[in-house]
Amino acid sequence: MILARISCALLCLLPVLSQAAEEGVAKNAAAARPAMPDPLSWGAIGQLGMGLVLVVGLILLLAWLVRRVNGVPAGGQGMKVLAALPLGQRERAVLVQVGEQQMLLGVAPGRVSLLVEFDEPVLDSAEIRGAAFAERLQQVLSRGAER
Repeated sequence: MILARISCALLCLLPVLSQAAEEGVAKNAAAARPAMPDPLSWGAIGQLGMGLVLVVGLILLLAWLVRRVNGVPAGGQGMKVLAALPLGQRERAVLVQVGEQQMLLGVAPGRVSLLVEFDEPVLDSAEIRGAAFAERLQQVLSRGAER
């Protein structure tokens, strides 16, 4: 008889106990799962903006390095552009060294023409960084006109 009463009491309390257990599990699951941040909050937008600035900055840095280093020379291993002088909006005079010989080229859109071929080097490759190309070219051309 006592066993029947205990069984009946447990059966009556079973729905209440199971509901309490489910609520406890739900609370623990909610506490264990981190809350998702709002994707339109200032923090998320700031993080997105900083990532974008970082990627664009990296692209610009790599482009600058490629220009600075001139990349890997493909076919013109014996050729070197020593200096360039703008003559107009789209025209330039370019001093090129091929081996030991230097040439002055006129470069325009769609056209490259040989202006002068020098017997002796006009500019030393080591001096080029600090030398003023226009002044040196004027000296060489004035010497050539006097001959």
